[in-house]
Amino acid sequence: MFGANNSVFGWRLLKKIPRVVAVVSLALASVAAQAIPSAVHPHKQPSGAPKPYGALPSEQQVAWQRMEFYGFIHFGLNTFTNKEWGYGDEDPTIFNPQKFDADAIVKVCKEAGMAGVIYTAKHHDGFCMWPTKSTSHNITKTPWKNGRGDVVKEFSEACKKEGIKFGTYLSPWDRNHPDYGKRPGDAYTKTYNKQIDELLTNYGPIFEIWFDGANGGDGYYGGAREKRNIGDPEKYYNFKDIVKKIRRIQPDCIIWGAGHYGDARWGGSEDGFVNYPHWHTIGTKGKERGGTGTRDGERWVPAEGDTKVNNAGWFWHPGQDKKVKSVGKLMETWFDCVGRGANLILNVAPNRDGQLDPADVKALLEFKKARDKLYHKDFALNAKTVKASNVRGANFAAKNAVDGDMDTYWATSDNAKSPEIEITLSQKAKFDVVRVREEIRLGQRVDAWALDAWVDNNWQEVVEGSSIGNQAMLKFPRGAVTTDRVRLRITKSAAAPCISEISLFKFPDSVDISTADSEPVISGIRKNKWKVVAPVAGTNAKSAIDGNAATFWKTDSLKTLPQSLTVNMGETISVKAFAYLPRQDGSFTGMTDRYIFELSLDGKKWHKVAEGEFGNLRASPEEQIIEFTPQRARFFRFTGTRALEGDYVSAAEIGIVKE
Repeated sequence: MFGANNSVFGWRLLKKIPRVVAVVSLALASVAAQAIPSAVHPHKQPSGAPKPYGALPSEQQVAWQRMEFYGFIHFGLNTFTNKEWGYGDEDPTIFNPQKFDADAIVKVCKEAGMAGVIYTAKHHDGFCMWPTKSTSHNITKTPWKNGRGDVVKEFSEACKKEGIKFGTYLSPWDRNHPDYGKRPGDAYTKTYNKQIDELLTNYGPIFEIWFDGANGGDGYYGGAREKRNIGDPEKYYNFKDIVKKIRRIQPDCIIWGAGHYGDARWGGSEDGFVNYPHWHTIGTKGKERGGTGTRDGERWVPAEGDTKVNNAGWFWHPGQDKKVKSVGKLMETWFDCVGRGANLILNVAPNRDGQLDPADVKALLEFKKARDKLYHKDFALNAKTVKASNVRGANFAAKNAVDGDMDTYWATSDNAKSPEIEITLSQKAKFDVVRVREEIRLGQRVDAWALDAWVDNNWQEVVEGSSIGNQAMLKFPRGAVTTDRVRLRITKSAAAPCISEISLFKFPDSVDISTADSEPVISGIRKNKWKVVAPVAGTNAKSAIDGNAATFWKTDSLKTLPQSLTVNMGETISVKAFAYLPRQDGSFTGMTDRYIFELSLDGKKWHKVAEGEFGNLRASPEEQIIEFTPQRARFFRFTGTRALEGDYVSAAEIGIVKE
C-alpha cells in the first residue's frame, strides 16, 4: 500500500509539464464513453431549498458515499513470494493458482454485504494481472491457463454476475520497468497511460480506480538495481491529464488519489480508522487531509478507510488464519470509519490455490450478521409524532428526517441555525446508537449536535457529536436507554441544517467491542531459554525477545548501520521463518525496512537464509513474517541494514517459527 513517498495524505499516529501522450485516440475514447454512459443523473432539489454551503459533491461522489462498504482483493506474484511489496524481479512462472475461482470469491464478498470489489491489477512489482500490450511483464508469461488467463477479466465478470460493482487498483510505482522515474513524460509514464486505457476500456464500468501513494524507492528497474526518486508525483505522472482522460472514458468512475485531482482520499491509517470530527472537504494546497479533512475546504474529497480482515498483510501469508480479526474488532472499525462518514474498503487475500482462507470467510460472514443485527430495527423510522422548533416549509417537514428516504430532509429557515427536533416513538424502546445524516448535496453544514432522551421525566443528554456529513453514527458512552422520546439539538451550524435522516439502533449484545483485538500478534516459540549473546549492540537488547510489544531494542547510541542482534535459543531446532515486529510507539525512527537474517549451529559458522525489504511498514507497522528453506539452528542473527528514519535499528520483537 502506502510508502515513504506518499505525498497525498498523512497517517494517524498514537498517524506545467508536457502532457502525457495517451495511447487511445480521442475517437476511441469517445467510443468508450458512449459504450459506458454515465449512470448518475443530476438530483433536483425541492422548491424553496436552502442555498448550498461551501464545497459540494458531484452526483458520482454522492452515489459512491452511499455505497459505504466494498472489498479490496490483493492477489498476484506477492501471494507466492510471501512479500507485501515485490521488488520487480520476481519470476512470473511462480504464478499458477490451480483452484482459482473468481466467482466463489466475489460471491463471498457479496454475501458479506459488500457493494463492490476493487482488484489490484498491478502492484508495485509492476506485474500486470491481465494480458496487457504495454509491457511483457504480465500474466501471459505465467503457466496459469497456459498464459491465456486474465485475472482482471474474471473478477470483472464475476462482479457483473453477482450484481455488484467492479473497480481496479493500478500502482503508479513500477519496480520492474526500466524507464521508471527517469523524467516526466518518459517511456514509463506512456506505458502507465496505456495500462489505464486498457483497464478502463476493456472491462466494463469501473466504479473506482485506485492510484496508490507509494512512489519511488529501491527497485529492479529492468536490472538496474537502484533507488529512484520521482520528485513530485503530480508532475511526474501528470495526474491532471490522467484525470481528464478518465472523466472522458468513464465519467462515473471515482478516482482515488491522483494528487490533488482525485475524487476520494485516504482515511489516514491502514486500520480503517478515520478521525472525528470528520470533514469531507480538503484545502487545495493539501495542508490538512487524511482522516480529518479540512473544515470549509475548497474541494469535496471524501475519505475512504482501508484495512484488512486479518492482521497478516494485504497479500496472503502462511499462518494468516491465526491472525483473523474478531467480529468485535471489525465492528469497532465500522463505527470508526463508516460511522464517521467515510467509506470502508476491507481487504481479503486469496491464497496460492486462488481461494479465500476459510477463517477469513467465517469472519466476513459473522461481521455481516453483526451489522444485520445492528440495523435490524430502526426505532425512529416512521415515528408516532415528529415536531421541530423551526421548519422551512412543506417540502422540508420534520417527518422527512424519519421517513427512511435519504433524498428527503428536514430543513429550517436561513436564520435558524440551532434548531431542535423532537421524536416520539410508537412505543418505548431500548437503544444505544444514533445515526444522523445531512443532505450532503447542499454541503456539510453542521458543526455540533447532541441527542437527549426523556428519562425519569427529564431530558438527559445521552451523546454529543460534531460533524455529520454523509453520516455520524455514535454509540452512547453510558450505555443503552429505554424511552419513547428523543430530541436532537443542533448546537452549532454554519448554515441552516438539512437533516435527511435520524435513526436509533440497538448494538448487538452478542458483540463485545471492549475486548476487540488490540495487541499485535507476536509469532514464534517460547523464549524462556533465549539469551542475547555478545557483542550486544545498542540498548535494551533483551526487549527484542521479551514477548512484550510495548518494549523495544534500539541502537541509537551507535549512529551507524548495519547493526545486529544475536540470540542463543538454548536448543537446536528446525527453523522455517523469522518474525519482526517494529516498534509500536508511533515513531518511525530506527524502524528497520531492510534486513539480513542468519542461522548457525555453533554461533561461529553462519548461513544467510533471508535478505530483503519489509514493505509498507510506514503505513502498516505490523508483524512481518519471512519464510525460507527450513534449517536446523541453535543461534540466529538479525541485522538491520536500513531504517525508515534515522541511522539506527529498532525492534519490538524478533522471533522465529519452527518447522
